Amino acid sequence: MPAFTATAPGKIILFGEHAVVYGQPAIAVPVMQARARATITPNIRGNAGAVRILAPDIGLDKMLDELDSAHALVAAIEGVTNALGVTRIPACTLKVSSSIPVASGLGSGAAVSVAVIRALAGYLGKPLPNEQISTLAYEVEKIHHGTPSGIDNTVITFAQPVNFKRELPSPRGRGAGSEGIIETFHIAKPFTIIIADTGISSPTKETVGDVRGGWQAEAARYERLFAAIGSITRAARQAIESGHPERLGPLMNENHELLGEMRVSSPELDRLVQAARAAGALGAKLSGGGRGGNMITLVDAENAETISAALRGAGAVRTILTCVGD
Repeated sequence: MPAFTATAPGKIILFGEHAVVYGQPAIAVPVMQARARATITPNIRGNAGAVRILAPDIGLDKMLDELDSAHALVAAIEGVTNALGVTRIPACTLKVSSSIPVASGLGSGAAVSVAVIRALAGYLGKPLPNEQISTLAYEVEKIHHGTPSGIDNTVITFAQPVNFKRELPSPRGRGAGSEGIIETFHIAKPFTIIIADTGISSPTKETVGDVRGGWQAEAARYERLFAAIGSITRAARQAIESGHPERLGPLMNENHELLGEMRVSSPELDRLVQAARAAGALGAKLSGGGRGGNMITLVDAENAETISAALRGAGAVRTILTCVGD
């Protein structure tokens, strides 16, 4: 068998984080400038089933059977073998690397899962369709996030801007399941986003769990917040499809305030949001789980470097400039 390599992009949520878990729409786009990579190289001298896992970014170098059964990489690999009916993988080395910051809202876990699933299926000579890759990656997402929305694995697998809305079977079942309506949509006019990293890791699983606890304790208040974010997300999609991305700025500002009411912002995120607005950004908000990770800001391309510098001066450890729809 020849070596096989697969990659997957990062992602950012433009609108709808947290509310998407409770049946509201969310909009997410891929970030091609940050990627996860999985390369599988055969070991012709090894015995079947001997799979070495190398992940230099996290200092991992172990055989597959030495890892805990609940490890995300184990789950991704077993998902593929179960789907393909493979009992023993030909001896090989799986090397995983990523330029996507961990626990920062850029979908690092989902990107690694998608890259590994795609690479292993390709290595075994049985490539999987995107729909099945996304489903398998969602199962791994449960390890990372507990109650994932399904948006990370979706936008990363398909590498396209998507509008995602979960289908909830009943109010009692909220927060469970991965079924949803996935729609790609037309971006009538490209727009520029800066992603700024606080440098603070914030596992999405924790914030998702805290929001769920808040919803259980104050259902009516949280339902109002979720509904307001849903309205903002629908307005944002209309602005994108009609070629008026400048309208996204005020919507970002409003969305950030609502997320703050959910207690998922942080002083560091608020400081970056304020710095972006003061430097001339059209709007800014946190992106992803919150309490760290990334914020995003809508900018005019000619002001991008000035705003990036202001964000770094306000504490951002890195900034990524990305053009959506280019």
